[in-house]
Amino acid sequence: MNNRDLLLMGLGNLFRRKTRTVLTVLGVVIGTCSIVVMLSLGIAMDRGFQEQLSYMGDLTIIDVNNYGYYDGGMGSGGQQIKLDDQSVIQFQKIPRVTAVMPVRSIYMKMAAGRYVGYVNVIGIDPEVMEPFGFSVEDGRLLQASDRDTIVFGKSVAYDFYNPRMQRNYYYGMNRDNPPPVDVLSAKMVMTTDMQYGETRNRWQDDTDSTPPKVYDVRGVGILEESNSEKDYSAYMNRSSLEKIMEEERRNNRNDRSRNDQSQFERVRVKVDNIEDVESVQSAIQALGYQTFSLTDILNSMKETSRMIQGILGGIGAVSLLVAAIGITNTMVMSIYERTREIGVMKVIGAQLTDIKKLFLIEAGLIGFSGGVVGVCFSYLISVGLNHIGAGFMGPGSTSGMSVIPLQLALMAIAFSTLIGIVSGYSPARRAMKLSALEAIRND
Repeated sequence: MNNRDLLLMGLGNLFRRKTRTVLTVLGVVIGTCSIVVMLSLGIAMDRGFQEQLSYMGDLTIIDVNNYGYYDGGMGSGGQQIKLDDQSVIQFQKIPRVTAVMPVRSIYMKMAAGRYVGYVNVIGIDPEVMEPFGFSVEDGRLLQASDRDTIVFGKSVAYDFYNPRMQRNYYYGMNRDNPPPVDVLSAKMVMTTDMQYGETRNRWQDDTDSTPPKVYDVRGVGILEESNSEKDYSAYMNRSSLEKIMEEERRNNRNDRSRNDQSQFERVRVKVDNIEDVESVQSAIQALGYQTFSLTDILNSMKETSRMIQGILGGIGAVSLLVAAIGITNTMVMSIYERTREIGVMKVIGAQLTDIKKLFLIEAGLIGFSGGVVGVCFSYLISVGLNHIGAGFMGPGSTSGMSVIPLQLALMAIAFSTLIGIVSGYSPARRAMKLSALEAIRND
């Protein structure tokens, strides 16, 4: 007998006992549906974690800090690692690194007419702005030729206030009104003098120290809102900011020592995709640097998610185990009812392997059909859960309460089919070993 004949015969045997077949398939449906839905909740939770972290920043960016230490070996003491231009070159040579952004920053006082504000000014290289996801809502990004130009974060303009007004602080609280300063058109200056534009005390006026220099600057762009550090900082060409910082240091207006001038506050490393972040991070740590990325938090969340998925999957697996027992019971009962038929097949020359295949095919068909129907019901339940949970998770969430990837659906069908075949293996061997004469005599 060929496989096609065995398949048709198996289908006919299952249809002859429709009630028993439907009930057995129903058990597989419930088991498959349970395990798929349970796992889908865990997958949705995992994606929800990743979505939440994406609001905090780019998951493919690694922050390298300047307080790493390298142990010279054999307990000889630690030598401080410098985060300088040489470090940047080392990071650029690491495979899968897309771009490297050294960062310098200084807190400045900015003024536009009667309005003043405290702004964190960050110096970066203009050519790395696009790789690091900087995009403007208005104006343009920095260019290599820029010297006194600044790109502002979305919220910076709301931090300006009029010090002569009693209720003068905006600090980004009131977004219903336009910001007090148009940073792209206003004539602006910045200085390290934190009292600039404020009412000075007498003791401040009597001091003999030279007041800090005031620098003319102009805004050329406003970044899109990103719910990250970018919203609350201003960016200018790193070389221009370094000149200002050096000039302030020479005038003793900055507490940074000469030795520290070669070091960066931090270096940001852009990786080509999230799967390579851990390997790049490990390579940087091997050089002796302290690193941090959002994937550190994500990995911790994923561990929790895996544990929850294991528990949920175990609950669903219990239902599938019960279904497997039901398949075994159905096949054993089928052997008892078809003992004479098995004997006739052996007498007319059917091979033992064909008899074994017949029962395995029947058990596999039960598992396969139950898996297919179970996956279909799983998708319906998933849609219902997402519809119900949409009101609880907020309009910004895209992951939903239940996510069933195509791989999970296909694996569920394959697994349920395998469960059916495994459950039918013992009854199939029993049918194969039946004595032909005794089987024919059986009523």
